[in-house]
Amino acid sequence: MHTLKIKISDKVYDKLMWLLSKFSKDEIEIISDDKSFIETKSYLEKEYKDILNGKACFHSVEEFDQTLEDSIGKNETEI
Repeated sequence: MHTLKIKISDKVYDKLMWLLSKFSKDEIEIISDDKSFIETKSYLEKEYKDILNGKACFHSVEEFDQTLEDSIGKNETEI
């Protein structure tokens, strides 16, 4: 698969996006050049690999709730 980076005028953008939407996701993937998107994608890919490799740590809703309550309890007197 090839990667192509192009600049498109606002007048053409909607038409090009319409055309690209006619292809399947296996044929064309639209990749955002937004720095925030790229950082988030990298983070999520790493997290996903950790899950697949058994390195991820999961918590139940009850454990999360208790951690949250403990944190609130420690900090509510500081306000």
